[in-house]
Amino acid sequence: MHPSVVLLVLAITTWLSEHWGTATVVEDFNHVERCKDSLYMGTPPRGIRDSMHKKICQRYADKPRYVTLYDSKNRIPVYSAYTFKKTEGDRRVDYPWMYEPQLDGNGNMLPFPTGYLHMKFEDSQAVLDDYSDVVLYERGHLNPDQHQSDPQDRAATYALTNVVPEIREFNIGPWREHEERIRVRLNNFCRGTAYIVTGVTTTGNMIRRNNQDRVGIPEEVWSAYCCTDYDRNAPHNVRIRFPTQAALAKNAKEGNRVQELTVQDLENYLINKMSVDKNFQLFYDNCNSPSPLPAYLHYAK
Repeated sequence: MHPSVVLLVLAITTWLSEHWGTATVVEDFNHVERCKDSLYMGTPPRGIRDSMHKKICQRYADKPRYVTLYDSKNRIPVYSAYTFKKTEGDRRVDYPWMYEPQLDGNGNMLPFPTGYLHMKFEDSQAVLDDYSDVVLYERGHLNPDQHQSDPQDRAATYALTNVVPEIREFNIGPWREHEERIRVRLNNFCRGTAYIVTGVTTTGNMIRRNNQDRVGIPEEVWSAYCCTDYDRNAPHNVRIRFPTQAALAKNAKEGNRVQELTVQDLENYLINKMSVDKNFQLFYDNCNSPSPLPAYLHYAK
């Protein structure tokens, strides 16, 4: 390749990096610049066994946005963890889909090119072509844009490392309704910061492209939130869903009703469905408030 072409490519890549953002693979999330603030008490879910998963601090416009634990083998996130931002819930569809060209290092989160490009990083992550000829599935956000208010926070959710293949009827039906239900609940009754973790279980089913297994298809989608500062004068049927609540549903065309349950019940269920140990815990100290509140407020229902 001519040196001038190399310089041009480097210049374009640098410009895109500065204007779009970075997705940094990190050893841990123990610093603000490594997305610590996206996690309750700065602590990620505990007890997930597979050491091959990649810890990604999803960055956009030079700011940490949310956390993703990524399964490079199945090319889907295990979970994304983020803070909920109060929003009107409108969905934006004009943001470009982005990828991390160096998932094994500190790669730049960049928009997918419009033309053909041989992408060596296909080995470690999904690309748009994996979804282009699949009519049964939608790209389902784990950190959904309607749970974010700032335009840059919303744009950052459009990374393929934040999406999984969801059956279309499930994605636009029960799960979207659940996301909206949680948005309204947290908007109205969570006074402080709400932390959400959303993930999947898998059974080995894959989207195939060019006769190769490409992207893992979730069997189930689950989610849980933690909000310790909530309206204790809320109606009883709302108050019992704080400070934590979880949800679980089949990623299927039928039988896909979203079931709400306690976080502890979800954890007990996932112990038999995911590669986790007996200490598996989604939120530090089960989302018990560190503030010295009177006991009757901790247990008020």
